[in-house]
Amino acid sequence: MQQNKKRIAILGGGPSGLFMYKRLIESGSTELEVTIYERKSMLGAGMPYGSEGANDEHVTNVSDNEIPSIVNSIEDWLQTAPSELLDRFKINPEKFNEFKVLPRILFGYYLSSQFELLQEIAALKGITTVIHYHTNVTDLRYNKEDKTTTVVTENREEEFDYAIICTGHKWPLRYEGKVKGYYDSPYPPSKIALKLNHPVAVRGSSLTAIDAIRTLARCNGNFIREENGTLHYEKAEESADFKIIIHSRSGMLPAVRFHLEDSHLRPDSLLTREEIDAHRKENEGFLSLDFVFKKNFKEIFREKDPDFYKRIKDLTIEEFVDDMMEIRERLDPFVLLRAEYTEAEKSIKRQQSVYWKEMLAVLSFAMNHPAKYLSAEDMQRLQKVLMPLISIVIAFVPQQSCSELLALHHAGVLDITAVNHESSVEPQHGGGIIYRYTDENENQKSEYFNTFIDCIGQPHLSYEDFPFTTLLSQKAVSPAQLKFQSSSAASDAIEAGNTLVEKNPDGSYSLKVSGIAINDNFQIIDQYGAYNESIYIMAVPYIGGYNPDYSGLDFCEAASLEIVGSIYSEEKV
Repeated sequence: MQQNKKRIAILGGGPSGLFMYKRLIESGSTELEVTIYERKSMLGAGMPYGSEGANDEHVTNVSDNEIPSIVNSIEDWLQTAPSELLDRFKINPEKFNEFKVLPRILFGYYLSSQFELLQEIAALKGITTVIHYHTNVTDLRYNKEDKTTTVVTENREEEFDYAIICTGHKWPLRYEGKVKGYYDSPYPPSKIALKLNHPVAVRGSSLTAIDAIRTLARCNGNFIREENGTLHYEKAEESADFKIIIHSRSGMLPAVRFHLEDSHLRPDSLLTREEIDAHRKENEGFLSLDFVFKKNFKEIFREKDPDFYKRIKDLTIEEFVDDMMEIRERLDPFVLLRAEYTEAEKSIKRQQSVYWKEMLAVLSFAMNHPAKYLSAEDMQRLQKVLMPLISIVIAFVPQQSCSELLALHHAGVLDITAVNHESSVEPQHGGGIIYRYTDENENQKSEYFNTFIDCIGQPHLSYEDFPFTTLLSQKAVSPAQLKFQSSSAASDAIEAGNTLVEKNPDGSYSLKVSGIAINDNFQIIDQYGAYNESIYIMAVPYIGGYNPDYSGLDFCEAASLEIVGSIYSEEKV
């Protein structure tokens, strides 16, 4: 029998939980009881925009005009924001520019205010909201008979019609705390606010690495702005031997933020679900990566940039990536960073997009949701060929961060080293690490560092890492897998030593990818292939195999829409 009120649990009150709550309130139904479980004392900010993920020096890589609508804009919120908060970040509400990035901590307070406004709207509509702060969800239990889910915490158990996992980022600790000077991530940044008098090894050149670099730089010297606007860096006397060496597989720095023409990355020309379904029917059930690349990238330039279209229209994905990477590989990364900084400044000043880069972001966003329908071969191509370019180009490094990187490099404090894919980091018993790699000249390198910070970004966690053990024992979740379209490709992968390839009972082959299996509505899938009517997941670390790239708040907005649509379209029997 269907209950009058839907009892819905949201596990995690960060940005994902915020958008989920917003969608529920806007659903048109007031027959709701929403319970939010939050590990910390603040809703909205989550890890990226709270003290667990940012210090005052860290900034967003999106501006007000690029943020999906919540309740009111940042510009409006700043008019009523606490004066001590505005003073802390030197913000004048009267001179606010919607095209500029914001301090991440300040943005976290904005998101928290949006949660408060949503609670007020919910109360006016008669929607019940219960919030459990400082609460860890320790387990979930699916009740098959009545199709409900029990949420287990340290001191209570509660039953719900629906549970939505929005637990956000997670960095597992492997060596941190066991090996002196080893950090599995730079978060929370307070732990790497270190005064050092030796070189530091940073793995990765993502925005995560830039966070670490900005924190370390402030602890070991000062940035000085000249009258002509030039930024310089001076090391502190006690940090004379301080230096940061980025170790990157590409040997490249991420690209600089520019003006986005379609800031929410959703032009009308993208493939619809109907077009994707029609294509899959003609392609043995698979979505072809080449088809997506043609329709969601190449074809958009036919009218928007005919010259660029002529240049790329006949290129394969591999040829396109080679073409785009060629200049990045040829130029010194800091010379290129300065050139892109100048290009981005013009783009923002003139409000003109660097269109091919923007469309690469569009491609990444549009490809994320249907990626579960790629063949194993195409997923491997995506990860090996296209994603390295996408991750560099759409990082959107803010100008402020970029100018600091250039100042550090000019001061001889920051360098980048290209390492090969087989490079290794070996923790040492006495502390520190040895970095082993082959450099660009095929020389074997073995270097010791007292301090090492792993900055490769949010890792895609495995099925075995899934935190709710009862669901695992109930076989209510299953490992994410993609089928091979070609048996010979699978055989080649096995011969090459790929241990993630498995033979299925019907003779076909599958590739095990990270995380758990989900359907298009973000419902978990059990080990018999059936989706769960009660449990949804938006926690990106655990769905990375089927959602290989996600775009922050844009992902939260899109996924929450699918979930609420599913809840109200499928009434439980």
